[in-house]
Amino acid sequence: MKRNGYEKTMSKGVPTYAASRAEFKEREEEMTTLTSINGLGSGQYVSPANGMDLQVLGVSRKLKSGKEILSDVSFSVEPGELVAIVGGSGAGKTTLLNAIAGVAPPTSGRVLYDGRDYYENIDEFRHSLGYVPQDDIIHRDLPLETTLRYSAHLRLPADSSPTEKEMAVQEALNVLGLAERSALPVKALSGGQRKRASIGVELLTRPRIFFLDEPTSGLDPAMSSELMRLLRRLADDGCTVVLTTHVTQDIGVCDKVIFLARDGHLAFYGPPRRALEYFEAAAFDEIYMRIAQDEPNAWDERFRTSKDFRATGEGSTSTILSVADERGRKPVGSFRQWLILTRRNFDMLWRSPLTLAILLGSPLMVIFMFAMLFKGGAFDPQDPSPSATIMILFWVAFGAFFFGLTYGLLQICTEFPIFFRERLVNLRILPYVGSKVAVLGPVLILICILMLGVLRAFDRLPALGLETYTEMSVTLVLSAFAALALGLLTSALVSRPEQATIAMPMLCFPQVLFSGAILPVPIMAFLGKAMSVFMSDRWSFESLGHSVGLNALFANGASPLGPPLQAQYAESFSRPVIETWLIMIAFTVVFLTMTCVVLKRKSRQAS
Repeated sequence: MKRNGYEKTMSKGVPTYAASRAEFKEREEEMTTLTSINGLGSGQYVSPANGMDLQVLGVSRKLKSGKEILSDVSFSVEPGELVAIVGGSGAGKTTLLNAIAGVAPPTSGRVLYDGRDYYENIDEFRHSLGYVPQDDIIHRDLPLETTLRYSAHLRLPADSSPTEKEMAVQEALNVLGLAERSALPVKALSGGQRKRASIGVELLTRPRIFFLDEPTSGLDPAMSSELMRLLRRLADDGCTVVLTTHVTQDIGVCDKVIFLARDGHLAFYGPPRRALEYFEAAAFDEIYMRIAQDEPNAWDERFRTSKDFRATGEGSTSTILSVADERGRKPVGSFRQWLILTRRNFDMLWRSPLTLAILLGSPLMVIFMFAMLFKGGAFDPQDPSPSATIMILFWVAFGAFFFGLTYGLLQICTEFPIFFRERLVNLRILPYVGSKVAVLGPVLILICILMLGVLRAFDRLPALGLETYTEMSVTLVLSAFAALALGLLTSALVSRPEQATIAMPMLCFPQVLFSGAILPVPIMAFLGKAMSVFMSDRWSFESLGHSVGLNALFANGASPLGPPLQAQYAESFSRPVIETWLIMIAFTVVFLTMTCVVLKRKSRQAS
């Protein structure tokens, strides 16, 4: 009798599954037609060395509250094995995977790669492992081949030749069976193909050990089976593969299975067929139910006293020490990373017409709304409109702030999985943040200059010389950059894009209320004055007022509103422009620095 393509046998009345590598290869050959239809490649994974030996010794993980979510887990994985970590919700599958993959260090215990402590030699092992989280680690707007090529430039050693990088890309595409789809945008691929594409990013460096967090989650049975065949082949070709899964059909493909009880207690580790015998279960689904019924400590204690626990390899003194020499690699430098990331960001923007249209179209719409809102001639020296001049300058200043803020808000939070994975490899934070500024900065400069030009053409701004408008342009650009930095900081702080969107009103309203346009700063309450100091829009507004000479306009104009407004604003528009520029530059530097600090801290967080 067969179940999911595997022969079902009986051992002492307990059904087991014969899922040896030979049987699996035979089954794979029988599915050649299906493989051809689904596009799974037949290319062989060319491993640079044998798979890596993994030893997990007493690994535990505690939260800050003191709650233990991983409890003294020990096991060993031989080179070239395919191992599944399974268990119910809250069992700690991802926590264990992250601990042994170097994503989140355990609270206690050791993780040995080829007999050496991973966390003590992290730089040497960094390029020897591949890690694929649940979320995609590829940009969806780029063609598959293009996104793999950018990853190759970032991940492969700096001294790799263009030919070597291109060969790595083509090899990954062939192994994944995606060569014919390489020109398609990633978003046009199916769910299973996108998951294989994420694996392809990791294959570029030819890792010796592979970690995958629920790779078959959300896939239909055919796609799930197809992906597991790929992982089986990677293991057969020499790469050690460890994955988490909640799909019981995946277990039979693996060499070993780790069952975790609630709160990260080790309930079993060994061959899948032995798991059925150990739990006296007819199917893997029953094991889930049995583990959930009893206290996790009971399963842990039972396993530790069994012969199966002695077979886990705890306490092994492996001294293989066959790790590839990573110290000889020349990593990609910061400047080179910045160039690659800037090119990639620009490429993503250019290949997303809708995003580009919104990026350029929304500021144009706002600028023309300004032109429709205000009458011309408000700055006429003979008959000025003091209240209108204040509103015009404020909204021009706020426009630059708004453009910069909205440009930055979604830049980081939408690609956290990609950032965290690249960070684990070799990504430096400063080039990453700098690449965002490098791509968006020129667009902001163009928008600020265009806003001044359009409003001047419609007579909404005064007829002043080129020097004055250059000064005003610098003011708006610095204001936009400060807001862009604030947007990037917010994007780094939040966890999801929708949180960044919700934060936008909270960031805009203080700029409106405390910049001095609605109520002059000199007549604000003490707390209002203190708050206004931290509003970058205030300094932009006052700088524009100084550039157009509002004090002189109020004093010399025929309007009776001039002198009272001048008295209320006092010295607001008398501060030298260079002083306000320095303040806005300081805002930009502080916000960008804080962004880097937040990203660095987040990349070190446990989970």
